[in-house]
Amino acid sequence: MLKKLFQFVLLQLCFVAAFAQLPVVKPPLKGWHLLNYQQDGYFGAGVKEAYELLAGRKSTTVVIAVIDSGIDTLHEDLKPVLWTNPKEIPSNGKDDDGNGYTDDIHGWNFCGAANGENMSVNTHEIARVYHRWKLTFEEKKESDIPADKKFLFQQWKRSEKLLNKQYEAYVKNYPNIEEFSSGLQTTNRLVTTYLNKPVFSKPAIAYLQKTDSLGWAVEVWMDLFTKATDSTVTNTAIIDEVNTYKNNLFANKQRMEDEPIDYRGVLTKDKYEDIHDSIYGNNNLYDHAGNHGTHVSGIIGAVRNNNIGVDGIVDNVRIMFIRAVPGGDEHDKDVALGIRYAVDNGAKIINMSFGKPVSPYKQMVDDAVKYAALRGVLLVHGAGNDGQDVDDEPFFPNPVFLDGSRATNYLTIGASGDYSTGGLAAPFSNYGKGVDIFAPGVYINSATFGNGYEPYDGTSMASPVAAGVAGLIKSYFPDITPRQMIDLLLKSGSEVKEPVTIPGGDKKVNMLQLCSSGKIINAYEAVKLAIDLYGKK
Repeated sequence: MLKKLFQFVLLQLCFVAAFAQLPVVKPPLKGWHLLNYQQDGYFGAGVKEAYELLAGRKSTTVVIAVIDSGIDTLHEDLKPVLWTNPKEIPSNGKDDDGNGYTDDIHGWNFCGAANGENMSVNTHEIARVYHRWKLTFEEKKESDIPADKKFLFQQWKRSEKLLNKQYEAYVKNYPNIEEFSSGLQTTNRLVTTYLNKPVFSKPAIAYLQKTDSLGWAVEVWMDLFTKATDSTVTNTAIIDEVNTYKNNLFANKQRMEDEPIDYRGVLTKDKYEDIHDSIYGNNNLYDHAGNHGTHVSGIIGAVRNNNIGVDGIVDNVRIMFIRAVPGGDEHDKDVALGIRYAVDNGAKIINMSFGKPVSPYKQMVDDAVKYAALRGVLLVHGAGNDGQDVDDEPFFPNPVFLDGSRATNYLTIGASGDYSTGGLAAPFSNYGKGVDIFAPGVYINSATFGNGYEPYDGTSMASPVAAGVAGLIKSYFPDITPRQMIDLLLKSGSEVKEPVTIPGGDKKVNMLQLCSSGKIINAYEAVKLAIDLYGKK
């Protein structure tokens, strides 16, 4: 029975590995995203060469807000570049600047309680939307819905569709993964008992292949290790990945059946549907920060040329941090208030490395985007990592307002790679005419929590590369407007003339089919054009 089961292993492992996002191909050089193809041979953003063009020019400090999961405010490569509220006296328990947010020294956290307690994990928006409006919309047709509720009804229907799709995947895959997991545990016991140790890797069992009593179990694990590609991966790591996948399948089932707990509301105690009830949360950006927000911030502004860790993109920057995206999906109100907080406190660029498939209170976010536009603030947003066309499968927030008009201060960024990573279009990136331009987002090395440094993949990394390039331009050409910035970055990007593999598939397409510009962002070319247009000496 078990031997027959493991004929299924190789196909199943591919599915598990895809879920786990195990690295398959990695470039040989950390920091490749800062380089330029013509001079360095890497299809990066040309940051190194951009600074060579700017030699002798003076910059002004640019404030870039990062709306994300949290940040390691003590990180050695980030602490010197954190924005500090000049009107607030640290830790005196008073709202010195009168903005409603007490002791907001480096930013604000909209995902916590007034006593400093933070939410670590959030629920998923499709479940929240489905259960919140189930009684209102179930069995209704769109023709029954009043005009002012039609968008919300469409969001509910999409949530229902996505939950049903996830539930079907659960029904289809859970029995297989259960059987797979059971067999994996059996072979694991056989091998660990023989070795008399709980953890092993590929080199430790290679010599056991000819042992008759263990032959088939060892063969199974050798196949698993080979598929994992990393020679250092252990049996426990693989088992953990399988268990994580299994638990996520079960969670998908639960999201369909059970109304999610309102973890956020228990802490924030705000009236969620009232955007004017805006004073909640705390100034604790550190607890439950995780790596994501720290990594994003490091890409933008980790101290350059200090011989520590990594180099960020902007050399004269202050990172303002807004915590609004704990594990799970962000809430629209927190995002909208995060944008407004950033604008009101002097940010000129806002990075948003997050997103979700439905947005029930999109009007709140739309109004905040318009508020930012009126005050000359650029928003940069990652396109998402589902390998889907955003024109067919919307990813929120986005620059299309409910009335059909478009934001003029909004850039949507896809993730590019390098020839050494396997291709110029990252296989996970969302794409479509709703994506403006691509930026490096594969194997991007940056800061992580606890003075760490790791390479990550994602449009979450591509977005801060683009935001960093925009910040670099803004610091040397401070009068440039969001419209001018967008036009500059799109015109100066590196044109990709060769066919690229469409994300999520194997078909070759023109880069213009993946984004409206058909280009990858390039700081070097952007600086050249900016000098011609705005900065000749």
